[in-house]
Amino acid sequence: MNVGLLILRIVVGAMFFGHGTQKLFGWFGGHGPQGTGQFYEGIGFRPGVAMAVIAGMSEAGGGTLLAMGLLTPLGAAAIIGVMVSASLAVHAKNGLWNTNGGYELPLAYATAAASVVFTGPGRFSLDRAIGWDLAGVGWGLGAIALGFAAASIPLSRRSMQLRRQPPGARDRERPAA
Repeated sequence: MNVGLLILRIVVGAMFFGHGTQKLFGWFGGHGPQGTGQFYEGIGFRPGVAMAVIAGMSEAGGGTLLAMGLLTPLGAAAIIGVMVSASLAVHAKNGLWNTNGGYELPLAYATAAASVVFTGPGRFSLDRAIGWDLAGVGWGLGAIALGFAAASIPLSRRSMQLRRQPPGARDRERPAA
């Protein structure tokens, strides 16, 4: 079980570190804050560059914490928050399945992150090495609640900004895919 948790934490954490650094620095084929910010502007997150940096920090930071098994509920909450935002802002309209651009993958990532908190990061983690027991139902529910709360801030701002736009303006601003 401990080796399985280590593998899960490292793979999911590394993927989020990579996604975050794509947004922050343009690494791994990413577009950096400017390019990502332009995309964010097109889907209603303003200011786009600032939102890209926040998302990138959440992904890179949350992924790093999850991979190391350090402050595991906080790392998971960051991942959950970004995935809830992505699911609702981009993927929900496409249904569940990833083949249609749906929310399947963000749901799987958020579930994996939350599951690590419910079970604990395992023996091979910094939380365990320090002697912190940040696992279980309370910590898991707390990570989920914090992730949803964090996601609600940019999503509610986005919703208010989209309501202020004249009909059709959002379609004209959206960058080409």
